Amino acid sequence: MTKQKTDSSSKVLSTNRKAFYDYMIEEKVEAGIVLVGTEVKALREGRLNLKESYAAIINGKAILHNCHIGTYSHGNQMNHEPLRPRTLLLHKKEIERLTEKVQQKGLTIVPLRLYFNERGRVKL
Repeated sequence: MTKQKTDSSSKVLSTNRKAFYDYMIEEKVEAGIVLVGTEVKALREGRLNLKESYAAIINGKAILHNCHIGTYSHGNQMNHEPLRPRTLLLHKKEIERLTEKVQQKGLTIVPLRLYFNERGRVKL
């Protein structure tokens, strides 16, 4: 688990403001996300919606559901599917800890914001 950084070098793409209203935020965890090339280009264009998205742990992997990344404007027939499930990159111990919390307490994993960090990587 890494601490949240409030760097001016990170570029926030989208914030899920409704999550702060609908849920009580107990803990924040930073995770990487597996994307294809046209998804990154669409994010740079600002085609993103986190409103109804959530994460679930399935077979030991953290999967992000209902995160809408629109199609890339200059993409061709090989463009990505906007609502496909995306894998989150977390350490094994983090996934195990989150699994325990979700099963025992009945909590939900909700993304709060998506941004490019100082190295140009997309983080959630």
